Amino acid sequence: MERLQKVIAHAGVASRRKAEQLILDGKVKVNGQTVTTLGIKVNATDEVSVNDVPIYQEEPVYYMFYKPRGVITAVEDDKGRAVVTDYFTDVTQRIYPVGRLDYDTSGLLLLTNDGQFAQRLTHPKHEVEKIYVAKVKGLADSKKLYPLTKGLRYEKVTYAPARYEILSTNQSNGTSIVKLMIHEGKNHQVKNMFKAVDLPVMKLKREGYGDLTLGNLRPGQYRPLTNKEVKHLLHLSK
Repeated sequence: MERLQKVIAHAGVASRRKAEQLILDGKVKVNGQTVTTLGIKVNATDEVSVNDVPIYQEEPVYYMFYKPRGVITAVEDDKGRAVVTDYFTDVTQRIYPVGRLDYDTSGLLLLTNDGQFAQRLTHPKHEVEKIYVAKVKGLADSKKLYPLTKGLRYEKVTYAPARYEILSTNQSNGTSIVKLMIHEGKNHQVKNMFKAVDLPVMKLKREGYGDLTLGNLRPGQYRPLTNKEVKHLLHLSK
């Protein structure tokens, strides 16, 4: 089930905000009945029309994208900055990101027009693991990183336990490369967790999502997920 305004937006009729106004103005019908309140949910079998013109509910699509640094995880930006959907010029569906990566973070990002799929993967209770590799300032060791394995609290936000692997340390310039595995997706989570153990992030990349990896993708490239990959991600999120 999807919120009505989201279905209208995904069909390309209007933005979600304008879709909400169309509903309030009484210009939207569901199965022949005028709807004027927000919050109504519909499924793929419901007939939705705007100004008495039926809308086409898109077939679901799923993509893996290698987000470059310096790109916003959004479908539009009021300051005219590059957004992830700028790279999908050949995709006709109205897709949107599953979760987010920070402006200066690169790596694996999923995009889809399937709201239920996105919700399943981003809800913390479903615990789909995400793998990050961070270059941090400071020499990482098991003593410093131990609090990450127990969960911690930083700036009034509580973070669940994570797993880590120290990939390398550089004594000469005082930096380390650490792999961190988490299942939440809170704002600036990886950066904040490393800050909490006095290892500020200098560079960050998401390398895995569930069993997915970037493979041969280069920054700015994308590929559709296979049916097997989609089903497996849904299985992981149960």
